[in-house]
Amino acid sequence: MAIAVSTFGTHNEQRVDQFTLLSDTGVSVDLIGYGVAVRDWRVPVAGGERTVVLGFDTLAAYLAHSPHFGALAGRVANRIKDASFALNGKTYQLPPNAGSLQLHGGAEGLGRQVWKGQVDEANNAVRFSHFSPDGAMGYPGNVNFAATYSLKGNVLRLELDATTDQATPISLVQHQYFNLGRTDDVLDHTIQVNSSAYTELGADLAPTGAILPSAGTQYDLRTPRTMRDAAGAPVAYDIGMVLDTGRKLVDPIATVVGPDQALTLKLWSDRPGVQVYNGVWTDVPVPGLNGKTYGKHSGFCLEDQAFADAVHNPHFPNVIYSPDRPYSHWCEIEIA
Repeated sequence: MAIAVSTFGTHNEQRVDQFTLLSDTGVSVDLIGYGVAVRDWRVPVAGGERTVVLGFDTLAAYLAHSPHFGALAGRVANRIKDASFALNGKTYQLPPNAGSLQLHGGAEGLGRQVWKGQVDEANNAVRFSHFSPDGAMGYPGNVNFAATYSLKGNVLRLELDATTDQATPISLVQHQYFNLGRTDDVLDHTIQVNSSAYTELGADLAPTGAILPSAGTQYDLRTPRTMRDAAGAPVAYDIGMVLDTGRKLVDPIATVVGPDQALTLKLWSDRPGVQVYNGVWTDVPVPGLNGKTYGKHSGFCLEDQAFADAVHNPHFPNVIYSPDRPYSHWCEIEIA
């Protein structure tokens, strides 16, 4: 199918394009060059179609109010303690943007940059590219990033690649906010994650370095459960789950069912972890898609990624990449 291309706006004198992917099952996905954000994702349901992500109708709203709606976060996703790290005998100070931490690559990280998109109609895909110069948001190395979104049936696939001219940390993540239902919150979605451990957090929300078993805690999601406790009160999720080792990549790492059971989301990934977040901090003062208001718990994220703050925890999976170790990462999301 033809991929429609239009202009969504302009940022820093760069045109922001929008690309619309359509599939033979009736799914449509709008992608924009600003942060490679999935702006809208519409899935057929009985009686019509349903928007399943949180987003905005204007670029101005993304620039002023987006908590990374649908974007790629990086160079390093999630939190870096003390907004600094040491590498090859040198300490790199990063501009903090979450208290004393750096979050999602900083205030001008990859999710806040304009990427160039190239249509690949043969694969119903768009390949985005972005050059990040040495020193961007405090990180070393000139890095060429590429992100390819392709749509087949009800499955959206993301392939991420990066090459660098010197050693540097890289850990990207898709940051979709999902709501599979018609209610204003996601608390009655049923979630299951193939993980039996999590990375403990300190008071600053950065990992302490400890990996703890989830059995007997609110983070035990091996058995499907809603995002409420036994008394019906909301459970706050913003936690890095450690995916079980030895798992088969053909098996989904997470499954979420909407409250009316009309739609089910499945996520596959090659990453060692997934951040489970249910909009604990979400509070957007302007309307979103279809005029919706996005408040606390209005969407959930399943951020397949390396562990947060791996630069300070050498026993975590390695996030340092170099000219002879390029970055590569894929995930697939099915909503049907």
